[in-house]
Amino acid sequence: MLKKLGIMIGIVLLLIGSVYGYITYKKNDVKEDVLHFLTSEKKISEENIVTAEPFIANLRGNKNWMVSVKLKDDSRTYYYYKNDKDEIIMESYTEKQVEYPGIN
Repeated sequence: MLKKLGIMIGIVLLLIGSVYGYITYKKNDVKEDVLHFLTSEKKISEENIVTAEPFIANLRGNKNWMVSVKLKDDSRTYYYYKNDKDEIIMESYTEKQVEYPGIN
């Protein structure tokens, strides 16, 4: 009986660890790709990127994994995600707490 309980606890901990690992991987993967896109494609220097925070957006598909980006001397916050073709897309941006659709 004690052995079965130990196995059950081990399985639960393994599942929790796997879910946490997957979420952490997806968030970091999108963050790194967005930063690479901004520095190489958009030619924004790393010094001008104040924050890049990955988060779960509770949207469908790849839009669920987004990154909010704040730039130096820019009041806007930009939201990016990676689509099924591994392209970085600006989903939207906010300015003065008003959300606007993304422009690429």
